Amino acid sequence: MAAYVVAIDQGTTSTRTLVLRADLSIAAGAQREFAQHYPQSGWVEHDPADLWETTLATLRQAVAAAAITPDQIAAIGITNQRETTLVWDRETGKPVHRAIVWQDRRTADVCQRLKAEGVQPLVTAKTGLLLDPYFSATKIAWILDQVSGLRTRAEAGQLLFGTVDTYLLWRLTGGQVHATDATNASRTALLDIHTGQWDDELLRLFRVPRAMLPEVRDSSADFGMTDAAILGTPVPIGGMAGDQQAATVGQGCFTPGMMKSTYGTGCFALLNTGTTAVPSNNALLTTIAYQLDGRRTYALEGAIFIAGAAVQWLRDGLGVIGSAADSGTLAAAADPTQEVYLVPAFVGLGAPWWNADARGGLFGLTRNTGPKEIARAALESVAFQTRDLLDAMGRDWAAAGHGGAAGPVLRVDGGMTASDWTMQALADILDAQVDRPRILETTALGAAYLAGLHAGVYPRPGEFAKIWALDRRFSPQMPAAERIRKLAGWDNAVRRVLM
Repeated sequence: MAAYVVAIDQGTTSTRTLVLRADLSIAAGAQREFAQHYPQSGWVEHDPADLWETTLATLRQAVAAAAITPDQIAAIGITNQRETTLVWDRETGKPVHRAIVWQDRRTADVCQRLKAEGVQPLVTAKTGLLLDPYFSATKIAWILDQVSGLRTRAEAGQLLFGTVDTYLLWRLTGGQVHATDATNASRTALLDIHTGQWDDELLRLFRVPRAMLPEVRDSSADFGMTDAAILGTPVPIGGMAGDQQAATVGQGCFTPGMMKSTYGTGCFALLNTGTTAVPSNNALLTTIAYQLDGRRTYALEGAIFIAGAAVQWLRDGLGVIGSAADSGTLAAAADPTQEVYLVPAFVGLGAPWWNADARGGLFGLTRNTGPKEIARAALESVAFQTRDLLDAMGRDWAAAGHGGAAGPVLRVDGGMTASDWTMQALADILDAQVDRPRILETTALGAAYLAGLHAGVYPRPGEFAKIWALDRRFSPQMPAAERIRKLAGWDNAVRRVLM
């Protein structure tokens, strides 16, 4: 019996593949980083070849390391960086442009023009999203407008669009399957999240030809078979979800009111709102958390663009740490009398501000400020931004008739959660309990679960949720007066960046 499930986790800075057993333990894994391209200020691109080649290499490496044969794999699941946009030739498979990454801000002027035309209410009502360069729709149109003839070819069905999941699926199946799942589709600003279908009015608004769009399927579904050349034998692909939705699944957040926050390059908090698409009055997003058996479960989401990327900036930009692991040690040694604040608006501010033009600021510097204090400010900025998100979520959740603060316990995952110092700072600033799970690879776990669910390897969601296990709970220890003072300082710093 095929007893293994493979999870491909294609992220913003690296690609990982994990092989999981039927008991959800990890048999083997492989990871490879790839280059980021910054052709202009605010522009971020990936070479599609890097996305594919690192996926193929880590897939083969992980399967080999697990010492299994392809016929022992019940299914493959894919999770991916969302909103990142690719367009390629249907016949040749050749991309017509580099992938435009979710962080990219090049279409900010287009979004501002559309806002001025008064279409924001229409877009939000149908998609749950805001008019922002973050989402795929304006990126697609930008690509089609760059080269003469591309738009005509797209309208004729000669070009295909996909977020990263769709592109990898198309490559894995040898060009046989052009599909996405509901979670990734919900991040394009082209899907009506209430019907689960591509919307003609939105397609006209954003000037995107329907002929280039993939088919939308459940998150756990038949996505075809890999080409035999990939692993030597065709293997079923049974699950797909955007990375934050996959982490929500991997964290077992299947009950309305449960919430998780993932700390990777950015930070993304999702609150399960059940079968109700809760609208936000606080600049959060309403999105699809997962779709199973044709039924959509929704979430409120807050997106922070810079979380772990602030630690990368400490390492690569300032050179004050040798590795990401050093940041917590440095922060712990900072002078407690210095109140230094970093607002990491390196590519604008996400929720609940959504200001594409904001840029970063460092406040409270003195002659005694050094690397320790700046490291602490970088890590604390993640906690402060999370607090802004959770406050906004709590207001929206209460307005929907649920009362009280959203999520009395926050489940966390992602690379930054390995730092005890950072997680304690998070609990202190939030004045809430922060739970770190035993299995930290929750994004890959969610993708594996969705694939394994379709293949019959893993149980239904209710039973799967019972498997979740706590590694450590961080409880707030900061005195209330200190928390209030710090939050006031942060709010002042944000106001100055937004001026």
